[in-house]
Amino acid sequence: MSVLIVIPARYASTRYPGKPLVKLRGAGGQARTLIERSWRAACAVAGADRVVVATDDDRIKTAAEGFGAEVVMTSDTCVNGTERCAEAHEALGGGYEIVVNLQGDAPLTPHWFVEDLVAGLRRDPEAGIATPVLRCNGEMLSGFKEDRLNGRVGGTTAVFSAEGAALYFSKEVVPFTGRDFAPDEATPVFHHVGVYAYRPGALAAYPAWPVGPLERNEGLEQLRFMENGRRVLCVEVESRGRQFWELNNPEDVSRLESMMAQMGLD
Repeated sequence: MSVLIVIPARYASTRYPGKPLVKLRGAGGQARTLIERSWRAACAVAGADRVVVATDDDRIKTAAEGFGAEVVMTSDTCVNGTERCAEAHEALGGGYEIVVNLQGDAPLTPHWFVEDLVAGLRRDPEAGIATPVLRCNGEMLSGFKEDRLNGRVGGTTAVFSAEGAALYFSKEVVPFTGRDFAPDEATPVFHHVGVYAYRPGALAAYPAWPVGPLERNEGLEQLRFMENGRRVLCVEVESRGRQFWELNNPEDVSRLESMMAQMGLD
């Protein structure tokens, strides 16, 4: 089953303009752009047949080609990464059986997250899209709550059925927990990892659907699938001791660099 990984990247981010070209310093002191680190993470995924960067910006195109990435130029009308992935897949002529959206702000995504995600979608023929979720420990949950208390948009949380069907995604911390947890204690809150695997039919249908109220209010693209009755599969993944975070705000640069230093990632 052929797998295409698309890394959507745009320069004109509302919260953090120019984010893909922000440099992050690794454990050995090597500074690489966010888009390069995300591309390297994608290239480490076993079973991927092709990896491309999809952008509408010549600055990102030049930078990506400079470190050896294949680039697909897409329109500036794409409102999110899923729409950009759909356009990139079409521009490449289609034909892939699974398209993975590895968003360009998640350079610490372990390769097994994506591998487990693809395997989960293959096992569930009723799902048109799959996405990974990671159970929070007390330390991670505290970070989520601190971000919200300080008015920052941190990670996204997910709730899902016993069979893995998504029930809701939110930038708030859901479900509500009425107590504190020890740093290493497992919690009932799941961090949604911003990676998606689509079947081509669901991906191609997505841009034609209007933006619904849930997607508009939360700013979460995956809610459009749910608002249009499509099954979204949540695949639980294991951290295996790896720390994980996306770059959502300028304050996250130091957080990511600290994580890379602790894990010895250059």
